[in-house]
Amino acid sequence: MYLELPKKLKGLQGMAHNLAVEMLRPISRKYDLAEHEYPKELDMVAAMLDGMNAGDKEGGVGASQSSQSKEKNTGTRNGANMAAIVGISEFCWGDVGLLLTLPRQGLGNAAIGAVSNEEQAKRFKGKWAAMAITEPGTGSDSANIRTTAKKDGDYYVLNGEKIFVTAGARADIVVVWATLDKDAGRAAIKSFAVERGTPGMEVSRLEHKLGIKASDTAVIHFTDCRVHKDNLLGNPEIDVKKGFGGVMQTFDNTRPLVAAMALGVTKAAIDRTRELLKEHINCNYTKTIHNVSAVEAELYRMEAEWEAARLLTLKAAWMADNGKPNSMEASVAKAKAGRNCNNITLRCVELCSSLGYGETELLEKWSRDSKILDIFEGTQQIQQLIVARRLLNKTSAELK
Repeated sequence: MYLELPKKLKGLQGMAHNLAVEMLRPISRKYDLAEHEYPKELDMVAAMLDGMNAGDKEGGVGASQSSQSKEKNTGTRNGANMAAIVGISEFCWGDVGLLLTLPRQGLGNAAIGAVSNEEQAKRFKGKWAAMAITEPGTGSDSANIRTTAKKDGDYYVLNGEKIFVTAGARADIVVVWATLDKDAGRAAIKSFAVERGTPGMEVSRLEHKLGIKASDTAVIHFTDCRVHKDNLLGNPEIDVKKGFGGVMQTFDNTRPLVAAMALGVTKAAIDRTRELLKEHINCNYTKTIHNVSAVEAELYRMEAEWEAARLLTLKAAWMADNGKPNSMEASVAKAKAGRNCNNITLRCVELCSSLGYGETELLEKWSRDSKILDIFEGTQQIQQLIVARRLLNKTSAELK
C-alpha cells in the first residue's frame, strides 16, 4: 500500500476542494439556519458530479466489495472506494450536512453497491438512495430489526417504522432493513430497495437536530407496503450458517465513508484554528513538541491524530477496492475518525475562545456537526465491540 495519492486522485481531490470552497462553504451557515429547506444550489453541484462520474459503473459514492473480488487479479488498484474517500473528505471540509443531502450520493447508494446484483446496479444507477436501519427500541443492535417483510407472490409486504433516516424525505430510494422471519434471527434480515412514492411508505416526521441541519433526517412508516421481489438486495434465502453477513457487508462500504466525512470536518476545524491564531503562534515543525508554545503543541497533536485517522481510512478503502475483507479495518477507521472529529472540533472552539463560540465563525457549527459522525453507521462503542470480537475471535453471542 502506497501512502501517497496517485495522480488521478490528486486531480479529483483538487476538483472536490474547489467545489467545497466555491459552492459549499459559502452557503454552509445559510442552510444551517434554514433547517429542512432544500439547498437548491446542490442541483448544480450534483450535475457537475454526474459529468465527472459518467464512466463510473457503480453510480454512487461507494463501490461493491464483492464486485471487486470477482475481477481478475491485476495487482494493486485504487477504485471507487478510494475515490469516494478522497472526494467526500474534501466536500465535508466545505460542509458535511450539504454532502449528506447531495442528490444521488446517499449512503444507500453504497449499500446498493455492496449487495446488489448486476441488473439492480444498472436499474438503480443515477438514483439517490437513503438507508433505513434504526428503529425505536432497537438502538445499535442491527440484529434486533422488527420491521417485517412477508412474502406474497412476487411481492414482499413491509410493515414497521424506521427512524433517523438520513435524506429519507428527499431520496429516490430508501434501502430498508427488514426481517423475513423473526424466529430465524439475524439470518432472516434482508435489505429492500423501496422507491419513493410506493404505496404504504410514508414520511411521518422530520427531526430537529443538533447539527447537520442542511440534511433532512426522517421518520418513515411502512404499512402493508408492497415491494417487488426484484428489489430485494442480495440472496433471498435464509441461511443460518452465513447469518446476515450480506446486509452487514453494507457497513464495510459505508463506515469508511463516514470516517472520510469526519476527516473533512476535522481538517476544516484545524485549518481555521490555525488561521485565527496565526498572530499568536509560529508553527515550526523543526522544533520538538516540548520546545514550542502550549497552543502550538496542541495543534501538532491534533494534526497527528488527524493523520492517523486518514491513514486508517485510506487502508479500509484500499482493502475494499482490492477485494480484501475489511470489516475490522472499516470499524477501526470509523471509530478513530469519529472520536477525533468530536474531540478536535470542541478543542478548536476552546482554543479560539469567544471567536470559536459565536455564529460569526463556522467552528461553532463544526463542533455541533461532529457529534453525529461518532454516532451514525454504528456508535463509537459498537465499533470498539466489533474490533474486540475480531481481535479475540469471538462471536456476537460470545462477546456482547
